[in-house]
Amino acid sequence: MPANNASPESPQLRKRKTEESTNTPSDENLETSEKYTEEQVRAVEQIRKCKDYYEILGVAKDAGESELRKQYKKLALQFHPDKNKAPGAVEAFKAIGNAFAVLTDPIKRKRYDTYGLEAMQTTESYPTQERYYYAHSFEGDMTAEEIFNMFFNGPTYVRRGSQWQRFHSHQTHTHDVNTRSTLLQAMPLLLMILVSLLSSMFVSDPAYSLTRTSKYYYERRTNNLDVPYYVKENFLHNYKDSLPKIERQVEDEYIMSVRTSCFRERNYKENMIWRAKHFKDINLESKARELRTPSCDILNDLYKAYNPH
Repeated sequence: MPANNASPESPQLRKRKTEESTNTPSDENLETSEKYTEEQVRAVEQIRKCKDYYEILGVAKDAGESELRKQYKKLALQFHPDKNKAPGAVEAFKAIGNAFAVLTDPIKRKRYDTYGLEAMQTTESYPTQERYYYAHSFEGDMTAEEIFNMFFNGPTYVRRGSQWQRFHSHQTHTHDVNTRSTLLQAMPLLLMILVSLLSSMFVSDPAYSLTRTSKYYYERRTNNLDVPYYVKENFLHNYKDSLPKIERQVEDEYIMSVRTSCFRERNYKENMIWRAKHFKDINLESKARELRTPSCDILNDLYKAYNPH
């Protein structure tokens, strides 16, 4: 056999095969070689260090809904899985969506402001060494991805295991047809709303208001309970004959409003006392018991006026 023909077991052939396998990237390496910048890594770390939902979105505690939506759009674009491949970006994106879902819901926001993050946490346990728990602490009605798509109508991602993957629907080409179908189905509701708006244009204004406005500027008081109410300039001319009936309506509406406010004040006070007892916080319990309920005081005065003896 000639010397220049290397056998399958020769060292030269084995060396050449090793070099080829080393220089040829595998499909797995191509798929996992995600590109991201140091700035994206720092941004993710900054979100991970946040201690509450307001800090995650970068807004003040008195931020309105328009400011929350504006800030969410900005952050969602920055951390979306299609834009940011840095480690932890998916969790940061989900944390941003959870924060937005809580703070734009009046009930959930009030609960969060009152009781803190522990009231929003699920019963599922997570590793204690992982301090970044905002992505798991709230189970909203909508996921972060659904909120993002609601604003931007972008590509849909689904979670498979621990990875976000783009979801391709075979019905994409029927989007226009589905949109027209949805509009047709909504036509009866739109017609009902239109009829309601038109009918409201022909309904006369109420005789009074419990709050002063530019239209109801002149103050009057009921003869029975001395309840203030506000009327237009020509009130007596239009309602002179029905004045006693109107004042009874004013007092009934006022009492109902005060009763509702009293219920809210007592409920808030009782919740604060319960929370203080639950966490065995003596100072908080003392402050909670000292909370005033002004609407309840007004209601008691009204009852005394009804029953002086």
